[in-house]
Amino acid sequence: MKKYIILIATLLFVSLTGCSGFLDEEPDKILSNDQVFSDPKLIKTTLANFYGRVTWGQNTGGAVNDFSFLDEAVRHNRDEINSFDRNWWRVYDYTLIRNINQFLEGIKATAVLSEDEKKPLIAEARFLRAWCYFCTARSLGGMPIVGDQVFDYTPGMDITTMQLPRSSEAGIYDYIIQECNEIAGALPVTTNVNSARANKWTAKMLEARAALYAGSLAKYNVTHPNLTVEGGIVGIDAGKASAYYQTAFAAADDVVKNSPYVLQARKNDNKARNFFEAVSVKSNNTEVIWSRDYLVPNSKHYYTKDCIPRSIAGEATSCYLSVLLNLVEEFEPVNTSTPGQGAKFNIGTIENPVFYNTPTELFEARDPRLGGTVLYPGSFFGGAEIVLQAGQLVKGENGSWRKIAAAFDNMGDKDANGKLVTSVNGPIMSNDINVNKTGFTILKFLDENPSASTFTGSDTWSTYFRMAEAYLIAAEALVETNKADDALPYINEVRERAGVKPLTTVTFDNIVHERRVEFAFEDQRYWDMKRWRLADKLWNRQAETAKRRGLYPYLVVAPGDPNDGKWFFEEVNMSFLYPNNMHFEDRNYYADIDQGWINKNPKLKKNPYQ
Repeated sequence: MKKYIILIATLLFVSLTGCSGFLDEEPDKILSNDQVFSDPKLIKTTLANFYGRVTWGQNTGGAVNDFSFLDEAVRHNRDEINSFDRNWWRVYDYTLIRNINQFLEGIKATAVLSEDEKKPLIAEARFLRAWCYFCTARSLGGMPIVGDQVFDYTPGMDITTMQLPRSSEAGIYDYIIQECNEIAGALPVTTNVNSARANKWTAKMLEARAALYAGSLAKYNVTHPNLTVEGGIVGIDAGKASAYYQTAFAAADDVVKNSPYVLQARKNDNKARNFFEAVSVKSNNTEVIWSRDYLVPNSKHYYTKDCIPRSIAGEATSCYLSVLLNLVEEFEPVNTSTPGQGAKFNIGTIENPVFYNTPTELFEARDPRLGGTVLYPGSFFGGAEIVLQAGQLVKGENGSWRKIAAAFDNMGDKDANGKLVTSVNGPIMSNDINVNKTGFTILKFLDENPSASTFTGSDTWSTYFRMAEAYLIAAEALVETNKADDALPYINEVRERAGVKPLTTVTFDNIVHERRVEFAFEDQRYWDMKRWRLADKLWNRQAETAKRRGLYPYLVVAPGDPNDGKWFFEEVNMSFLYPNNMHFEDRNYYADIDQGWINKNPKLKKNPYQ
């Protein structure tokens, strides 16, 4: 029987050793295994196709919509959603796993490559398969492990031989960890263009992350006794936590001490800019270990066009995301007496306001990573000041303060004395599109190329692993195994690069804080809250942390008053846009096992709360 494997068309041949922007091209030709594995170029092109499939269209995060349901940002349009959907970001891609297994079967048998040439390609394919299993496990728990098998159905055969039961949750993480450990030695130790391909350190990072997740699940799932399924399909024995944490530390420490990657710290005079470049700029980057790369014009996205501030937008659909005060407050004051935790802003009230000399003063005193992540009032991007002004604060006849603001159609207009009332960027309380709603807009991953805000598109990358995560995995694993003193050097390396005070002690809460500000908008927050079993506490509808909040800046216009020309800020509840607080329940920790999957494989057991 002739076997087939999906492949990018031969016209799209691009060597994987070069730029990787072709990875999201859609396959438009199906070739047989004999055709694929008789040509080295076709073999590499097939592998390139797999890279595109594991990082695009698998619901693994990175799209602008992903952040609109969490406590990092909101979208520009009203959302009546009442609770989390347990199937957001669910991955169940056994078609890809089958295709990778076909590839492994074919490449092992081919005679067009030497054994030395085969080894790294086989290891890359196994890494991509392990990544697919990891994305599956963190959303669904234990799932069938196919191994290297390629199931081929022929009429009349016993189909039950193709129906595999679900692995235990521990078993699937063990498989991922073992795969990464085995393949690391067969992968290159050197970097590659834009970190688009797997190398030894990519495998060690997945090993570390998978072990960390498994350790967290083992330690914290005991607080949720209803989140178990017979046979350990969901739920990991608490006694395994320590061993997982030790594995996570060993893998992460290997990356820290032996890899060619380093925390990027080239601009110590501008820590905010340094952080932006370390995460968002590909050129000469030393930080990013694995990315989903793009290359205009063949491979592009519209993240910059959709999210850039309205005042500098090149095309329609700007300001799609507005960053929440919830996140901004987590960036600690530089001169805090309590390093390692966020703080509220001192803004007063309209009856007793606190005034600031400039729109940036309030934020410049915070962790510089804020300025590398978020565009706040008075920030600059692409050489232009990003004016965020909700309105004016004026004095009434009785001497009390009151706010005035422009309607959507009059944004950008000035008063009789030539002073701006409401910026074209907002923020405003309305459901109108292309205008900011919270007082903050996103900076991380914006493309500084002017054409990126047009339909030309952008080729900034999405980061999957970077060096800061290796340090913070090591720190967390040590804290969780009662070695907090040993964790200090790891977490403080990240904090020193950021430009904030070092910790003298490190707690679990410090780890939670550090990961939030370091990895904002990098597809970490949701999964962290789930593995720590904190999501139902943090986003429980009633807690303050379940509310979405913004901060509106007002220019003081009060001739003769000593505060004339200064700035006042007012906290705003986003209930006009998102009327329902975030509501995460125990049922949301695991996605559904679809009935359609069960119909095809009756050995699949359902998840809790189905």
